Amino acid sequence: MDRRTFLKGSALTAAGLSVVPRSVLGGAGHQPPSDTLNIAGIGVGGRGTSNMNAMTSENIVAICDIDFDHVDQSLRDGDGNVADGLGALHEAYEQAERYADYRRMFDDLEDEIDGVVISTPDHLHAVAAQEAMKRGLHVYVEKPLTRTVREARTLMETADAMDVVTQMGNQGHTHPDGRRAIEWVWDGAIGTVHEIHAWTDRPASWWPQGVSRTQGSMPIPDAVNWDLFLGPAPEVPYHEAYHPFDWRGWVDYGTGALGDMGAHLIDHAMWALDLGAPTEVWGSSNAFGRDGDERVSWPTAETVHYTFGRGGRDPVRLTWYDGGLLPPRPQALPNDVPLVRDLGANEDGPPPSWGGAIWVGDEGILMHDTYGRNPRLYPKKLEAQHSDAPRQLPRVGTSHQMNWVEACKGRAEATCPFDYAAPLTETLLLGVVALQAGAPVRYDPRSMAIPNAPDAEQYLRRNYRGEWSL
Repeated sequence: MDRRTFLKGSALTAAGLSVVPRSVLGGAGHQPPSDTLNIAGIGVGGRGTSNMNAMTSENIVAICDIDFDHVDQSLRDGDGNVADGLGALHEAYEQAERYADYRRMFDDLEDEIDGVVISTPDHLHAVAAQEAMKRGLHVYVEKPLTRTVREARTLMETADAMDVVTQMGNQGHTHPDGRRAIEWVWDGAIGTVHEIHAWTDRPASWWPQGVSRTQGSMPIPDAVNWDLFLGPAPEVPYHEAYHPFDWRGWVDYGTGALGDMGAHLIDHAMWALDLGAPTEVWGSSNAFGRDGDERVSWPTAETVHYTFGRGGRDPVRLTWYDGGLLPPRPQALPNDVPLVRDLGANEDGPPPSWGGAIWVGDEGILMHDTYGRNPRLYPKKLEAQHSDAPRQLPRVGTSHQMNWVEACKGRAEATCPFDYAAPLTETLLLGVVALQAGAPVRYDPRSMAIPNAPDAEQYLRRNYRGEWSL
């Protein structure tokens, strides 16, 4: 039995039976090689830097990226030095095998890799994750899980068939604040919930949307493998408007603000209220960016309305806002409490307001920030009345990324595996489908069809370029 097969099997056993205890192998504080996960990263600059940096206690055996100049830049501060807190990651990257094509990496090192962290642009998530799982590798995939609804369903089915440990990178699912918010609601703090409102300030000041296709081309930098960046997406000339950061606003590569932040702001409501699949979704927005008749970039502002029938239980309406749009101010919110919290400056980038959510119940409201953080109840007396709400959800005690690592070793359960993450992703992306369709969408999750608007079904999937397939 090779090491990877052992780790895969151990994820199905009781936690104490997965590995020899660390105290036996090296004493407190020592992590022996047999207790270390062999990790490969795909897309290791940008967001991948943060994900991989959370796992430097493990053995980073290989890294894959289409632009290692960008990877190096992600590790450095404004003076060109390795940034504080990234020294261990820089050293790990220097020692790891390097690849531009993850398929080549898998061919060469499959038996040396236990798990794969995928932090690429959205359009590459599904193909890379499915290939890894088919090879028996555990996978951690950034949010949104996929670019399309069909891809999300495919990854869930593949994970189930291959019996690997999976995690989507919506770290608020692990954070204790969100879990406490859910426990308040389960304790009846705000009564029966009928409405949810969630919003983000993106894309404003983050990346362009509502823009036309960039005309012309630029010379491809020597460090960039443009063909591998495109992957299954249509072929277009290289331009810096797409890489390394602004890809999220383009229809070919990203899913706009809803795909970017929805998993952080809608997740806890989906979880707490067991919303299931929406019965109807419709959206409105300003204009898509166009290239002739083709819509090439997402609108700069939108609202998306979801109705959840919940199988005959009390229905819930959920509304999403982005691009500066905000929900109406709830009556239960005191006049001296701002609807949008000013969290002040952030040394690492724009101010981290990013968004929030309001849950409206018949006894009061719950508000929280991005990732479910800083939950608060109004009227304020509700917090005192429910301060002793039973703790019904376990507190994880590690980062979201390390929770996945521990699950791969058989010591924990992944908090956001694909059997939860994929349905959440389907719900988010149905909002994107409704915007593209320009009509209400009544989705049948069993058949993956839209009986009321069959023409909208084209947006549930996409055609892949050349040799790429799923």
